[in-house]
Amino acid sequence: MADHQIDDPKIAFAYLRPSCVLLTKEPILCNVQALSGHLRAVSDGALQLLQDYVLFPLRFVLKTPGPKREALVQAAMEAMAYVLESTCIHSWESLRDLFSELCLCLCSSTDPGTPAPASEELKLAVLRCLDALLHSAYGDVVFKLYEPAMLPGLGAAVSLFLALAEQEKAREVQTAALKCLLSLFLQCDCSRTHVEPEEEERRMLGSALATFLPGITRALSQVIGGDVRQGHAVVVKAMRVWYTTVGLVMEDDQLQNASKDNMDTSELGRVGELMVKRTPSWSKATAKRLTLALQKVISCTSAHQHWRVRLELVNLSDYLLTHCSRSLAECTGPLLEALVGAVNDEEPRVKERCSAVLDEVARRNQANRGQTLKDVLSENLHGLASSLPRLMRTTDDKRKLFVLNVFLGYLKILGPQIDLVLTSAAHLQRISKALMQVLELDVSDVRIVEERTFAPLVDLGPESHEAQFQRKYFLYFTDDKIFSALKQICRMLGHFGNLYLLVDHFLDLYKESSAYRKQAALVLNEVITGAAGIGIDMEPSRTDNFRINHSKTNHADLKSAVMSIVEEYISLNNWHLPTVMEHADIEQHEKLQSPISAIMRGHESNSLHLVPASSTGPRSPTLHQLNSNIWQICIQLEGIGAFALALGTDFCLLLMTSLYPVLEKAGDESLLVSQSALGAMHNLCVACNYSSPKDLVISNADYLLNDVSLNLGRPSVHPHAPRVLAVMFAHSDATLLPLVVDVVQDVLTELDLNYDQRSLQFCTVLHSLMKAMVRWFPSSAKDHIKPPRVPPSQNPEPLDLRQFLLDYKKQKELAEGIGADEEDPSDAEMPPVAPGCEDHSGLEEGPDVKPELPVHVSVAKDVMERCVHLLSHPSVGTRLKVLGIVELCVYVLSETENELLPMVHRCWPVLLQRLTNDDPLVIPQAFRVLCVFGETCGDFLRKRVSKEVLPRLTSALSRQAETSARSGPLYTHTLAYKLQLAVLQGLGPLCVRLDLADSDLDHVSEACLPYLSCRQPIGLQEACLSVFRHLMQVDPDACWFTLTELCCLAAYEPPHMSLHPVRLSGMDRQRTEYTDNVLKLLHELQLGEENETDSRAQK
Repeated sequence: MADHQIDDPKIAFAYLRPSCVLLTKEPILCNVQALSGHLRAVSDGALQLLQDYVLFPLRFVLKTPGPKREALVQAAMEAMAYVLESTCIHSWESLRDLFSELCLCLCSSTDPGTPAPASEELKLAVLRCLDALLHSAYGDVVFKLYEPAMLPGLGAAVSLFLALAEQEKAREVQTAALKCLLSLFLQCDCSRTHVEPEEEERRMLGSALATFLPGITRALSQVIGGDVRQGHAVVVKAMRVWYTTVGLVMEDDQLQNASKDNMDTSELGRVGELMVKRTPSWSKATAKRLTLALQKVISCTSAHQHWRVRLELVNLSDYLLTHCSRSLAECTGPLLEALVGAVNDEEPRVKERCSAVLDEVARRNQANRGQTLKDVLSENLHGLASSLPRLMRTTDDKRKLFVLNVFLGYLKILGPQIDLVLTSAAHLQRISKALMQVLELDVSDVRIVEERTFAPLVDLGPESHEAQFQRKYFLYFTDDKIFSALKQICRMLGHFGNLYLLVDHFLDLYKESSAYRKQAALVLNEVITGAAGIGIDMEPSRTDNFRINHSKTNHADLKSAVMSIVEEYISLNNWHLPTVMEHADIEQHEKLQSPISAIMRGHESNSLHLVPASSTGPRSPTLHQLNSNIWQICIQLEGIGAFALALGTDFCLLLMTSLYPVLEKAGDESLLVSQSALGAMHNLCVACNYSSPKDLVISNADYLLNDVSLNLGRPSVHPHAPRVLAVMFAHSDATLLPLVVDVVQDVLTELDLNYDQRSLQFCTVLHSLMKAMVRWFPSSAKDHIKPPRVPPSQNPEPLDLRQFLLDYKKQKELAEGIGADEEDPSDAEMPPVAPGCEDHSGLEEGPDVKPELPVHVSVAKDVMERCVHLLSHPSVGTRLKVLGIVELCVYVLSETENELLPMVHRCWPVLLQRLTNDDPLVIPQAFRVLCVFGETCGDFLRKRVSKEVLPRLTSALSRQAETSARSGPLYTHTLAYKLQLAVLQGLGPLCVRLDLADSDLDHVSEACLPYLSCRQPIGLQEACLSVFRHLMQVDPDACWFTLTELCCLAAYEPPHMSLHPVRLSGMDRQRTEYTDNVLKLLHELQLGEENETDSRAQK
């Protein structure tokens, strides 16, 4: 636009006249562009006076016969749009002619009802020009478009715009066509000035549009439900056209005065046949059809991914409920459903707008018809509850989430009125059965029953409580948001409903059938949580006249309901459910003793296997039953934790009845059950003001131990009492030990009486006890272990060569029997009197009194005495568990050598059997126990190990070396490999601890040499290197000589000619499979000697 526009009409006419005349003579593109440029130099006032004169050449370009270039027509449209945007149309003839001419530019020449195959740019230019024309129509001129005589032309234009919106692929063209429809219907919402129709004019507009209502709603419904790639702007605009058109035609005020539309149409001829008389029968039939179209629109937009579409759905509901509440009474239900579905929208702007609309709807209905809104909501809630199972089975997760948000929205809007709704047996039955079907869990996953509790219970303490509640997998949905919505629904029911009614009803369902038990427990847990006001997502702005945002359940009612539910949960029939295959854990039926069968049985102890139908004993539960039991117990445990949080400190009164069952499940072998129980323990601590599970257990230890002591004698009724004891050991400290001494004796007694039946169960408890004692008394387990012998090579003192030769001569004479009978005068010397053992005069001499042992040492001794016999148990699992107990007992007894050594002596024959003639699964664990014996007993075991163990271990290593050298990568997964690895890893420290020498070391090094080969698995090579590193500490010279016999790259020249040259068998060998590892060890040995030399030089 020019800086100084022409305001004088005469000057403007003179300025524009040449361009207009030239364009009329030569309708070409450059002339149109020249005129368009000149138009921008004229002011709006002058251009208004010259409007017809300026538009004439541009309209002439459109009327020129023959084909025209699209660029020419597009330029003419842009120039006309500028003129129309800057001026107003005062003449009806001008409006009618321009409207017709512009519509013809969009129509096909062969089929006027369809859009012309023009470019997107040209269509967009024509549509913008039409929009400018409709906006420029002044006063009463525009309303003549809606007179009965104009119905054919108006219908053609509407059809054309709808076809462009429905068929066009370009978003801009679709949006422009929909905007033209809004402008044509006087419903445009842009920032420009618009004509506001009066009541009579709105009635005329509505009467005209009633003729095209079926086509408009059908086409726009197609656009709204079209491809998502068309973008949200097209959908929003189509929705706006849809509901504004429906609102105009079906407006309550217009239909109430429909008699004014009944005019005489006989004079109109065939045009009169197009007129629609909006009679009551027509309104009723149209409302039914619109209900179907509306449901389609809502289904396409309620769960749309863009928030502006969902916001426009709220505006649609608001507009139709405001203007058409009586004429579209059948649509009230779907419209309210759309609104309540947006109450929980994730977009704050949608949620705020929806809350405001619902407030207004509730206020309007409260003022006009009292409780009608509540009746509609109750009816909709009943219908939704009836269809909820079907919708959850047949729709996708996005639609399911919307349906549940609608359900939740109904509950939020009803508020305290939920109580009145639930008093209807039909409503309560529908809602409860819907929740039972929707919350059905998927129990087909084999991993549920396979996951076992391998981690120590103490490692699953309060620090990891957030991970205890497992993610549940449902049959009909996978999205966690859906489960969150279902929990909110249950909490709303508990928050506003009658708690006694809900608890009684869902407890009846819980007892009625095992198919409903898990779902009913889930609902009960959330109902109690909601009744306590926990986790309620309420909108503060939702303040209907009949709404109160707090629960009306008092604390006494809540406590009474919790007590009844907990009592049902922990009853024997609902609590002591099998969670693992019975025969998978009891290995007493082992009959095949081959290594392969032993391996298989070892795996089965931690996995699921199928028991043949012909096997004796009770029939084992199926996979589905086990999974179902696991989930039921987990849900009940989560419920106890939730109830504790709901009651707070008042739950302390229920601890005496609920803590023992929770601890019982904390020791369950199923990982899911164990973790859920630990999570419940954390909630109990929070609710009852305990700092940790340890504090919880110790504070209630007397009650728990009393129950354990009683239940140990009733294994048929309470078979899991040992689990409680094991969990108590895991979550306590040394202050518990004096209290449990008697109970431990009861356990040992029961173990003696039930040796064949429950040995593994009691051994698990004893293992937990000993593990706890090692943790409680760390000094006794570590401070009394003998340190390894410091080898001479690491002695920083210089070597006395003379004394070395004298000692060597003496040892050689003793070996040859010379001087063996001579008494060493040093041996006759009396040893010094130990401190505290002096002869005190004046005191009577009495018999020696054995000092009383500490409690933990006495308990460990009693436990180890049982282990001596149990090491020969026929069950592999029991033997493994007992070996673990023996290892821990040795650590505890290490502070009292007088008690340790006799017990080790008693264990030795049985341990030797486990080492040399047992299942391959047991041998590595037995060897580990032997290493612990070596750490604590030292010289006491040297001769036994040298004569009875080392020859068999070394021969086994030698035999298996060739097999492992020829094996492939899968060999590392075999039991033989694990056995080799365990022996090699423990052999080096054992040699150091027992201070083995001479022939024993030769046997060890000879057996380990083959494992230095590069053909061996990497793990075995590393373990073998560790063995030789330990041998270097014991006898570095012998180790050097052994290694150089295999490979020696250096030549050792004698320092004097009189000395013979050193010849080693490894000097002449080429590079072999042992070279790399041997050179590595020799290099480490050389570095050790250099460091030793440097340290001596410094001193």
